[in-house]
Amino acid sequence: MPSKLYFLPGAIGRMDYWVPAAELVQYPAEKIHFGWPGFGPTAPEQDVKGIDDLVRKVVSKLDAQSALVAQSMGGIIAIRVALARPDLVTHLILTATSGGMDIKQLGAQDWRPFVRSDHPGLPHWFIDYHEDLSERLPDIKIPVLLLWGDRDPVSPVAVGEKLAALLPQAALHILADADHDLGFTHATKVAALIDHHLQSPSNAVKAVRSESRQAASVPKQPVKKAGRRLSRVASLAKDSIMNEIRHSETKQRK
Repeated sequence: MPSKLYFLPGAIGRMDYWVPAAELVQYPAEKIHFGWPGFGPTAPEQDVKGIDDLVRKVVSKLDAQSALVAQSMGGIIAIRVALARPDLVTHLILTATSGGMDIKQLGAQDWRPFVRSDHPGLPHWFIDYHEDLSERLPDIKIPVLLLWGDRDPVSPVAVGEKLAALLPQAALHILADADHDLGFTHATKVAALIDHHLQSPSNAVKAVRSESRQAASVPKQPVKKAGRRLSRVASLAKDSIMNEIRHSETKQRK
């Protein structure tokens, strides 16, 4: 069982993102919050020039059995860390992440144009980052909790469902009225799910996944509404990203 919980934010770099949920988690473990050099309020570092360097930084901090709690870009890093150190990473909790997959074909809205124009301070290597970890995901044998919002156009439910199919011990939970920021906006529910995940035996995970996916299935929209829906998705995607950016900037000013 993990003695440490590492909380990894997304690309906006909000070190406070996981604080509300982390404070509510009852599981007895040391809680460590990460920031990414060059992202948000964290100062750049000359030796950080790509996502490999962020993975290396997390790996270098692991010194005990640990669980990784991660959102969006942080989820990709968490997956890479779990693949690199299967001896130390005991559990993953991933929210609203691509998981290192190509998710355009799953209905995901491209966030890059919004972030590039509205948040130009992010490292260019991140905007241009592409990697396909699909073939390596089955190698992650530890319990994985997948938390998705039913209103996230950046990482829609279909992404969580595909990750659940590729990860051998994955439980997918879909939160109603939640978007890309669900780890922050739904902290109470998320904390309870994290506690349950960390305390449940790993051999029960597959059964949980099948029940969660069935209960949280989302009805498909009629074909005739496709054009209107795509327009709405684009609007929701920008709103979701901009809300995260505005929250980050407000915190920095304080």
